[in-house]
Amino acid sequence: MSHDDENKDQRKKNDTGTHNCYKMFGYFNRKFKISELAPPPDVIDVFKSYAGESEMSPENFLRFLIEFQGEEGVTIENVERVMERVVNPSRPNLTRSVFSVDDFFHYLLLDDINGPIKTQAHHDMTAPLQHYFIYTGHNSYLTGNQLSSDSSEVPIIKALQRGVRGIELDLWPGSAKDGIDVLHGRTLTTPVTLDKCLKSIKEHAFVKSPYPVIITLEDHLTPSLQAKVAEMVTSTFGDMLYFPKESDKEQFPSPDALKHQIILSTKAPKEYLQSKNAGKERSSDDSNSDQDDDDDEDDERNGVRDGKCASEACYTTVQPLSKILGVEYEDDDIEDENVGKKKALEYKHLIAIRAYKPKNGTKKALREDPGRTKRLSLSEQALEKAANLYGDDIVRFTQKYILRVFPKGTRVTSTNFKPLTAWMHGAQMVAFNMQGYGRSLWMMHGMFRSNGGCGYVRKPDFLMNKGPNDELFDPKAALPVKKTLKVKVYIGDGWRLDFSQTHFDSYSPPDFYTKIYMAGVSADVAKKRTKVIGDDWTPIWNEEFTFPLTVPELALLGIVVQEYDVDSDDFAGQTCLPVSELRPGIRVVPLYNKKGEKFKSVKLLMRFLFV
Repeated sequence: MSHDDENKDQRKKNDTGTHNCYKMFGYFNRKFKISELAPPPDVIDVFKSYAGESEMSPENFLRFLIEFQGEEGVTIENVERVMERVVNPSRPNLTRSVFSVDDFFHYLLLDDINGPIKTQAHHDMTAPLQHYFIYTGHNSYLTGNQLSSDSSEVPIIKALQRGVRGIELDLWPGSAKDGIDVLHGRTLTTPVTLDKCLKSIKEHAFVKSPYPVIITLEDHLTPSLQAKVAEMVTSTFGDMLYFPKESDKEQFPSPDALKHQIILSTKAPKEYLQSKNAGKERSSDDSNSDQDDDDDEDDERNGVRDGKCASEACYTTVQPLSKILGVEYEDDDIEDENVGKKKALEYKHLIAIRAYKPKNGTKKALREDPGRTKRLSLSEQALEKAANLYGDDIVRFTQKYILRVFPKGTRVTSTNFKPLTAWMHGAQMVAFNMQGYGRSLWMMHGMFRSNGGCGYVRKPDFLMNKGPNDELFDPKAALPVKKTLKVKVYIGDGWRLDFSQTHFDSYSPPDFYTKIYMAGVSADVAKKRTKVIGDDWTPIWNEEFTFPLTVPELALLGIVVQEYDVDSDDFAGQTCLPVSELRPGIRVVPLYNKKGEKFKSVKLLMRFLFV
């Protein structure tokens, strides 16, 4: 018997007709009346305004969808199909579907057709990559903490199934000859082979989204092993692997042009060849800067794990990619004629998004204009410092180049930082530990529910363009209110189906309340909460809250339901929704657990209204 079935059986034993029964001290029964799920007053009023007192016709339902719900492109044929779906199971003999108030209420609770946001990709996907926020993972292979957890292909698969488009792999020489492991270097994390990771990416890359997957390689390999990587990715991905073009040096391609493609992003191999002297060549300015590699800050001091280099003996002659692709590479691509470096060239020519480190400090790196596309990586601390001191440089940089921001090294338990500062300054790749949980990760999930969950979200125009006086967007600037969002929380339901009767309280039904918070620029941040509804599995709140917004394009609406307890409140569900994607009207909002997995039944009925 499944856990769900056991819960249902236990509920039957504890339910007596219209009451819940709880035992006090093992002897005394306490009975609590079960509230039946019923339409709130607003739903009844809306039904009457469009249907009169009795039944809602397809024509009136269509009018409700257009006028009240703000639906676009709905036809009478669409409406009739929806009404048949709702009505026919209970009244199959009807020749023409019409809604009673209960049918209408049942429709409103169907999250696949009346959810709070659009479920299809609808942004313009033809702009260069730097115009998009990209759903990005950090140490995508780790199953748990950053120090001792297992490395595996499983979290990579889960991330791709969620819609993540940026996968990070740390590459180290394996124990077997010519083997390549993926693991978090200089820790106790166990390895997984690169081969397993690549095959898993190939199999699951485009299950959720057709748009490109960017593999960020943190490379700690010798030239011969870099060549091995080149062989592995070309043989594994075949035509799926994107080969950079000469035009890519001037402008990144668009997500639309890169559909069903795998893109490699890492540093050029020559940085490894210079690594032994890199630590000695830092300038005095750099020694005080927030210089960071993508993850391992000591990468430039350590080319390989344990200081060991693999042999470069076996070399197979292959036709140069420059001839295959018809590309004339710059002179600095050809550095030497020794075997190891010849092999590294094959690897180098597969790098479509080149990574650079801030060699002379973050500020100079953000102000440099090398005239070719690049990706720069900063730690969360470096980003925060730069945002406080020279935020306009970050915005200007991200209008042309890609900026990746990663968690600080002390987040050993795989927690995450608040991503909004990075997004407000245009950072495209905010790298997150997807195996963790917490409000920051919920924000990440919320942002990338945008655009049908395809993993690419078009940045607001103000982050890509200058203002009328050549000014750049400043998230700290005082701005007028652009929109006001009214949020009404009607009812909650589903906990009795997804939780055991004593999950929240051993002696009585739960006492639920809802917290609503707005995340965004500082002027838009706000927190609200409903009253506590005591001893009720189906709480009825009917409370409305108002949120004035200066930058609604970057605002996220967080919703958390908790069960009140004298000692410590219990978590009962959460979601986070992008304000720019909210569908107006009365909507059902499904809730998720702490890890972002959707509950089967738990949901809220809410109304969203922009004024």
